[in-house]
Amino acid sequence: MADLQDWISIGREMINDRERRIHRAKKWKFDTVATHGLYDIQQALTQNNGSIMEPVYMSPAQAYADTAEMEAALSYQMPTWCYSRIANPSTYFLEEVIALLETYGTSIEASGLCTSSGMSAIRTATDPFLVKDNSLPPPNIVSCAKVYGGTFQQFWVRRHEEQGVDVRWIHNPFDLEEWRSAIDEGTRFVFGEFPSNPSLSIFDIEKVAGLAHQMNSPLIMDTTCASPALTRPLTYGADIVVHSASKVLSTSGTSISGLLIARKNIISKVGCDDMKSDFAVWAKLWPYRDNGPSLHPLGAIMTLNDMRTLRMRIAHMSKTAMSVSKYLESHPRVFRVNYPGLNSFKGHDLAQKYMKLADSGEPMFGYMLMVEIGEDHPDSSVNTRKFYDGLDMIWRATDLGRVKTVATLNAISTHQQQGETGRKLAGIHPNTVRISVGIENPDDIIADLDQAFDCI
Repeated sequence: MADLQDWISIGREMINDRERRIHRAKKWKFDTVATHGLYDIQQALTQNNGSIMEPVYMSPAQAYADTAEMEAALSYQMPTWCYSRIANPSTYFLEEVIALLETYGTSIEASGLCTSSGMSAIRTATDPFLVKDNSLPPPNIVSCAKVYGGTFQQFWVRRHEEQGVDVRWIHNPFDLEEWRSAIDEGTRFVFGEFPSNPSLSIFDIEKVAGLAHQMNSPLIMDTTCASPALTRPLTYGADIVVHSASKVLSTSGTSISGLLIARKNIISKVGCDDMKSDFAVWAKLWPYRDNGPSLHPLGAIMTLNDMRTLRMRIAHMSKTAMSVSKYLESHPRVFRVNYPGLNSFKGHDLAQKYMKLADSGEPMFGYMLMVEIGEDHPDSSVNTRKFYDGLDMIWRATDLGRVKTVATLNAISTHQQQGETGRKLAGIHPNTVRISVGIENPDDIIADLDQAFDCI
């Protein structure tokens, strides 16, 4: 019977084998990484009865050979999944792939963590930086004001109003001096969406990361509306990336899921050495274990299966979104279109720098756009609602990133709860319509938009 040291030695062999598979995958192209990840024939034959596709482990708990293996595993001296609230083989498959995709084309080392939703990914990514530390000034959060409504609520209501954390909103993300003046010794983390939902706002990732790091603060970014097929912030200096994987990563729309990816050796003024050296793994083994925001194994595999075709879908959806944006920009009933690919977009040059299709280098700008319908009065939404209710093929819903095109009135849906003041901060008006472009033929999308305008 193996003793404790035997199992620890076996654990080292498991870690070495994983490192071997990471080294191999780092040599592959984006689509190959998305398709295979670290799962290979050796793993299939020795652990999964030769299954070509990654299996779903529905069991909530792992059995151990003896007390020595259990002791080694539960003291974290060898790889284990133990209990699905902490980890699961199916979620490991997804975490390994997203960490490789977010560091694609670089030697950067990172780890991934699955969560039950995008909002739980943000909570897991930010909570550890707000711990009590009497040696530091009172904590503050610096965040772009143009964020998803749920993120606004989490920061402003949950953190500021309920917990007293100072939240400093950046009104103009293009203004580096505004970022610089907001970040100080009390800043625990800096946060931004790229591009933001739904206003498509962006910022200079490298320069904002530099400003955050000057004050020993990490830059945390939500790139749900770009995906690693277009933008990989870790390669530009960001420390942590989060995704609502429910969107374009799992584009079939069958599950709610979130992802957190952290580079090794993040910047932080708080936390232990283990937290800084491998944030995602540390979070999984400690606060994540205690808080329980785990992703169901079936959701992990369904997300993973959709991610295999991410790059080719993003390419098609981006080209279609560009066509739709140009059509809308020229329409007489449209006041304004926000889409990073348009020359009229304020941050077009920055978008060209940071949004490029993996393995092609071609600038592409994602699947989401914002259109403001022309109204007789700036606070009116009469014509906008007529247009929206007139959509026939395009779905009226709050979803995005789907294979099907979806339109949303954000003022009465995703950003309703944050009130008029919060909506103004985010650039959301009564005449704002967010359109998430799917994989349909662009001519059919434009035809449906055209007939909806006839309803005004």
